[in-house]
Parts: sequence; C-alpha cells; structure tokens
Amino acid sequence: MRFVSTAKYRFCSFSSSNHFLGFLRSSSSSPVSASAATAALSSHSSSPSGGGGGNGNQHWRFMSWPSALLPIAFAASASYFYLDQRHSPAHCDSVLDHRYGGMETTNIREEVYEVFIDELRNILQNDMTVDYDERYFHGKPQNSFHKSANVPDVVVYPRSQDDVQKIIIACNKYKVPIVPYGGATSIEGHTLATNGGVCIDMSMMKEIKALHIEDMDVVVEPGIGWMELNEYLKPYGLFFPLDPGPGATIGGMCATRCSGSLAVRYGTMRDNVINLQVVLGNGDVVKTAARARKSAAGSTFFWSCTIRQISIKVILEKYIQAFPVSGDAVNTFKHTPFRYDLTRLMIGSEGTLGVITEVTLRLQRLPQHSVVAMCNFPTVKDAADVSIATMLSGIQVSRVELLDEVMMHAINIANGKKLPEVPTLMFEFAGTEAQAREQTLLVQKIVSEHNGSDFVYVEDPEAKIELWKIRKEALWACFAMAPNFEAMITDVCVPLSKLADCISKSKQILDASSLLCTVIAHAGDGNFHTLILFDPEQEEQKREAERLNHFMVHTALSMEGTCTGEHGVGTGKMKYLEEELGMAALQTMKRIKTALDPNSIMNPGKIIPPHVCI
Repeated sequence: MRFVSTAKYRFCSFSSSNHFLGFLRSSSSSPVSASAATAALSSHSSSPSGGGGGNGNQHWRFMSWPSALLPIAFAASASYFYLDQRHSPAHCDSVLDHRYGGMETTNIREEVYEVFIDELRNILQNDMTVDYDERYFHGKPQNSFHKSANVPDVVVYPRSQDDVQKIIIACNKYKVPIVPYGGATSIEGHTLATNGGVCIDMSMMKEIKALHIEDMDVVVEPGIGWMELNEYLKPYGLFFPLDPGPGATIGGMCATRCSGSLAVRYGTMRDNVINLQVVLGNGDVVKTAARARKSAAGSTFFWSCTIRQISIKVILEKYIQAFPVSGDAVNTFKHTPFRYDLTRLMIGSEGTLGVITEVTLRLQRLPQHSVVAMCNFPTVKDAADVSIATMLSGIQVSRVELLDEVMMHAINIANGKKLPEVPTLMFEFAGTEAQAREQTLLVQKIVSEHNGSDFVYVEDPEAKIELWKIRKEALWACFAMAPNFEAMITDVCVPLSKLADCISKSKQILDASSLLCTVIAHAGDGNFHTLILFDPEQEEQKREAERLNHFMVHTALSMEGTCTGEHGVGTGKMKYLEEELGMAALQTMKRIKTALDPNSIMNPGKIIPPHVCI
C-alpha cells in the first residue's frame, strides 16, 4: 500500500502579477478614451477576483482594435476574459522564464500545504506517496538524456476519471503544477517535473471498458499498454495497428501523437483515435467527439464552468460589445457554427491542455497472411532509394524499415546473430496469401534494380516474430554495444522524395564523428532516427552529440521537414519550433494553451518555448 509521509514538501505557487486576459498593459500607442475603457469594464467589475493577488486597483491602458476581428485562436483566448473574471498570470516571456526555471517561485505556506495534502488524501486514500525514491523515479526519464533539477513533490495514482478530476481541481485551486505520467517510454523530457508539483501516474487506469466487434473499435482507459491491448484483441481477430516502443501506454501514445513502423500503412495516432475524454485544467470533463467513424462536425467548441455553459458565440458577442468592430464581421461570427476537431487538438498536446482519461480507438482486422523480407545494399542511399521506389510503385506495404551497417553490427552483438553488417531494408507485406506473395515478388524486382542483394523472405509465424523482435529491440542492442553510455536520439522526418538525400548527408557527418552512431528509419514515410551514444561523464562527448543532433535537425528543416516525426516536442525539441513553424504559429498555440489552462498548471515548460509572448 502507498502512504503519505508526514514530512513537509513544498510546492511551487504561480502567483505572479495578475491581469485580465484580452487587455494589455502600458505599451499601447493608441489607447481609447478613459470613459470607453470604463464602460467596457463596467459589466465585469462588480465580481470579486477569484485569482491570487489582485487588489482591483490596478491601472490599465487599452489597445484600440482594428475593424476586422482577430483570428479565431485569439477569440478563444478572449473567452477566458468573459467566463472567468479572475486575474491570470501575465502571459509574457520573462514571467514564464522565471516560473519554469524555478528561479522566482513562491512556495505554498505551511498551512496551505497541509490543507492541500489533506484534500489529496481524502480523494486518494493510500493511492499517493511522497517517498523520495518514487518521486525521483517518476521525475527522471528512463530513456532520455534530458534532465531536470526538480522531481515531483508527490506522486498520485488515480483509479478513475472522477479521481483525476478531483486531483486537477485541487491542483488548480492551489496552482500546483501537474505532470501526467504513462509508460515513461518518451524520450524528449515529457515527464520532467520542471517545477515539482503533482505527478499523475495513470498506471491504475487500464480497464478495457467496451469492445465493439462489429464496429471495430474499443474504448479503453489510458493506462493500458498497446501490447497488452493487442493480446486481449487477438482472439477476436482484431488488433490496434500502432507499434511504438515496448511499454508505451495508450494515453501516452495519444499525448505524443506517436506512430511506429506500421504507420506507413495505417497512419499515426491522429488517424486511429475516434474520440477522447479529457479533464481540462479547471476540472471540466470534455468528450471530444461521437463514436461514429467519421464526422464533419467535430465537437462544438464549448467553454464550461460549474454553474453555466456558454457557447463561444455568446462570448464573442460580449467581446464585441467591449471592442466595437464592423457590422459585417459581427454578422459573420453570429452565423458561424464554431466547430473544431477537439480530438486532434488534444492528440499531441503532451498533457499541456488536459489529462486524457478515456480513449476510443479504431481497430483493424488481423491480416490473413503476411511475409517478412530482408535485403542488403552497399550504401544507405541505395536502401533509401528502394524504399522511395516501392512507395511510388503503389505496393501497399505494411512496414519498410532501414538499418545502417552500424546498427546491424549492434544487433549481431546483442543477439548473437551473424547477419550481414551492411545497410539493410526490412519489409512486411500483408493481405491474402496470394496478395502478400505477389507484393514480395514485385519488391524483389525493385531491389534488384537498385544494387540490392541477398533478398530473403520468411512466412513462418515464429520466424517473422523473431525478425521484428530484433528491430523492436534495436535501442537495447545499441546499449549492449556501449553499456555505460547514454543515447541522444534524433527523430527528423522529411518529405519522402528527400529521404535519401537527408540520410546520405547525415551519414557523412556521423561517420566522421568520434562518437558511435547508428541509423534506423521508418523509410516508407521519411522518418529516421539516429542513436548517438556518448559517455555522460564526458562533457566534450555530450557537446559533440548535440552538434550532430543540431546538424540533422537543421538539414531536415532545410528540406521542408520536421524536427520530430513521432517522438514529440517535450523539452528537447522546443528550441527548433520557431524555425520550423514561425512565431505566429507558436503564439497561436500559446493562446490556445492560455485559454484552456489559464493558471499554466498542465505540464508546464513543455512544447511552447518560454520566449513566446502574447
């Protein structure tokens, strides 16, 4: 049983300067008149502030707005001004830098700490702990070189959505940071407790709530693993097609928008989730969509509070009253349905917008037959060219995986194999027996035209499992080759036509480096990883690993690619987002984050770089 120690641990309190969202301090060059400002606020000033620290006597200057309405994302941010008349922390870079860096935090007073712990204890009984070893374990990534100076102050283990909701309400009340925690297989610092706070470990929420065989979907809680789920589905002739690293859970897979080797045929997590239930930062539970396989409606974008539910159209009407705009713009907003795809908004949000408590997944039929093939090449460019040619041929492969000669060497060492240590492609073809064999022969012909050799394939179930096990355990094979080293793992993805060029340029600099580097790619969709092994005790080696990582990311970005194909952003990829997406995109993301999580308690310090200001 888990227990709560009587020792006192301190939590970060987000109590920086407060202001109404939608109004700007000081810097406006063309303020409206004082009387107009007074009128704009008169309907909102009677309620006492529910936030921390505001005294109601602050002086404000107001910016005049153009006749055209602001983008929808900013309008969504304005909803907080109407719905929740509390003050919120300043949404500017300098404040966030201090908070997320833990440099100027305000610790909760002792008497408040006791009340907060008592509230958690009433909710969870023994399903929580402040034991240092467990807190350290949850705060230290198991497969990542990213580090944090802090660990969670408490780890909680909810058993239901109701538990999660009550935990978040308590955290929001005292402005305590929250870090959702799944299988802990992510590698970009997603579960780092940058400000301490509460780690919500979802491992006790792993129920399979409903299986709809005729509809080919399943409703699950977030703590169940994808491998565990597929074992359950196998007797029904069904499976969930995404296959990230062993140990990954469905909730974490949604949070990072993962994919895996089967994404080339079945798509990523974004394409395989029908709907979600999510608890937002204020404790509201949101269902993102119906269970239908497709919908043009998404979810009506509602903002709810405990007393009332008000549509965003009403919010905008109030906003328009405060800031006059043209009549045409008003009519446009009044007759727009305002429907957004909330499911896709939450997938990939990495716990920064809410905690996922239920997932409805799209399932697939287990194929009647499959064939696994391997072939060798003199260079990685030749191998990449074959993967591109295969995709362009229209052959519907299930997997196309590329491993370089260094990775093959690691696999031989770890598994006692004697496979050729040259660039290698692994394929899987699935369908009827005739279809799988026909696809195999077509690809064999393509391989022969691109300097390929030693094309072999297997159909025996045990042999196929053994081959894919080698591929799935590639990371551990690298660590077997250098057991005391850490790995910096890249995750770039480029348009398919650029893959061969990107891998070739990366291999040149990797081979010239003093570090041990391996390459493994989901070659059918342009995504490849480099495992850069370095001694964590040698600062020079770490800097060299970072240099290689930067080179590959910037090479991918120069080819209209991305810094992360499937691992997510976390803390590790934030620094590349402005170059990849532009400041306008990041500011839009920040507005959405601020609207849904005004107290910034949801996994702070992730995805959005701290210098982004709105």
